[in-house]
Amino acid sequence: MNLTHFFSPAPDGCRRRLLATLLAVPALPALAQFRVEVSGVGLTQMPIALVPFRGEAGSPQAISAIVRADLERSGQFRGVDAAGASMDETTRPDMASWRQRSADALAGGSVTRLPDGRWDVRFRLWDVVRDADLGGQGYVVPQADLRLAAHKSADYIYEKLTGEKGVFSTRIAYVTQNGKRYTLWVADADGENAQPALSSPESIISPAWSPDGRQLAYVSFEARKPVIYVHDVATGRRRLLANFKGSNSAPAWAPDGRSLVVTLSRDGGSQLFQIGAGGGEPRRLTSSQSIDTEPAFSPDGKTLYFVSDRGGAPQIYRMPAGGGAAQRVTFGGNYNVSPNISPDGRWMAYIARTGGAFKLNVMDLASGTSTAITDTGDDESPSFAPNSKLIVYATRQGGREALMTTTVDGKIKARLAGQGGDLREPTWGPFTR
Repeated sequence: MNLTHFFSPAPDGCRRRLLATLLAVPALPALAQFRVEVSGVGLTQMPIALVPFRGEAGSPQAISAIVRADLERSGQFRGVDAAGASMDETTRPDMASWRQRSADALAGGSVTRLPDGRWDVRFRLWDVVRDADLGGQGYVVPQADLRLAAHKSADYIYEKLTGEKGVFSTRIAYVTQNGKRYTLWVADADGENAQPALSSPESIISPAWSPDGRQLAYVSFEARKPVIYVHDVATGRRRLLANFKGSNSAPAWAPDGRSLVVTLSRDGGSQLFQIGAGGGEPRRLTSSQSIDTEPAFSPDGKTLYFVSDRGGAPQIYRMPAGGGAAQRVTFGGNYNVSPNISPDGRWMAYIARTGGAFKLNVMDLASGTSTAITDTGDDESPSFAPNSKLIVYATRQGGREALMTTTVDGKIKARLAGQGGDLREPTWGPFTR
């Protein structure tokens, strides 16, 4: 992308069953089109008008609609009807008319096909309340990157209006099962533009992005047991990271990308080991008589969160990243698993079993206060966006597994709904694009 700043597991629930086993407790789908379904209402959403970009009707992508969906999915914005309006990045809009439509912000632009086949996408953002020009950007992109240009535009608008960095141009990875076929996908953060990274007749679970966003570690069952691979996203090449005796599972990258912590059962019970990103002999981190698994690093890399049944039931603990005494973190209920720490270090998302339902919870790590933020009962695999404002997770809706995003307070949820197959194991990539 040329950026110019011209204005300024085999069966269903394999991962859960593998975890349950460890803890001794209970044709490729058509993914070309996802949709966003906002199901909650926030109290402080900013009203913003996105006028259809000039030339958009001749573009393969409805740029303004993608920008609008991105912003609404964040929970920070509410779309204002822009029907009948016409403007582009060169227009000086009539702010009084937009104030009458109750818009606080306004954006419009253009999409132009260049003689060499690329597309020129431009936009300008306005503060309607203050009658201020907030600048804009332009992107010259091949047709395949038109969606990325729209996501970049949404990132710019989000950051200008909230002061926080947008995540719409980041990527997610997830796994689908369609019949007996499993596919690992890499997609835009809205679930669209999914590209297959790996397809297999055996389960794929626990994908984990490297900190630079170039590699995915995951667990494959193609060797008829859990084995960990590291996959280069750009080239598709992969290498075996851990295939020791017994089970090899739950890879978690250290924030510096130089090593991973994994769960190995090669010495008997499942314990945590640190292994270099290039492989080699792992170093044992835990030596309990219990099952220790599902490691997750704190953002500074100094603390390791993990799940253990050392207290008699699966709970989340933390210890120094190099090993040492563990401190219990969760105390509510008798089943708390799948910890994921927000990049700002403030929150921990996890799955708690309450009354037989598996619910997404968020804990304020400073106070230890936890809140269930879903009304579904089969949630899995929470993963924070790199700006710590959203969480992607898997759940079951309408009898099928689907991906959802939610704000940290649970007020705004959006479904990333595929056309076929069960969607699971989502993981949100870092800022890279």
